[in-house]
Amino acid sequence: MASKNFTPTHPGEVIKDELIARGISQKDFAERIGIPYTMLNDILNERRPLTAPTALYIESALGISADLLMGLQADYTMQRTRNDKEIIKKMRRVQPYHSSTSPARA
Repeated sequence: MASKNFTPTHPGEVIKDELIARGISQKDFAERIGIPYTMLNDILNERRPLTAPTALYIESALGISADLLMGLQADYTMQRTRNDKEIIKKMRRVQPYHSSTSPARA
């Protein structure tokens, strides 16, 4: 289980840094990969999750692995979820199965 102190990296942070390093504007990049500017801006500012199709478009344009970007998104999503107070509260109410418990058979 991941540490609660772990600060996940949203893939938008990596993409944003890459665009800045290459001198590419968000507007030009959004046009190049065929997505709305507002969608790209939301991803770069961590207000929207990265989707698999968008990760593939970014991979095509910048050469950053879509698998790497989606891995970052999965880690980010899981860590944020692990720290969500409502999720934690509900998880405490879930009754775990024990190894001595056999599943019912039909």
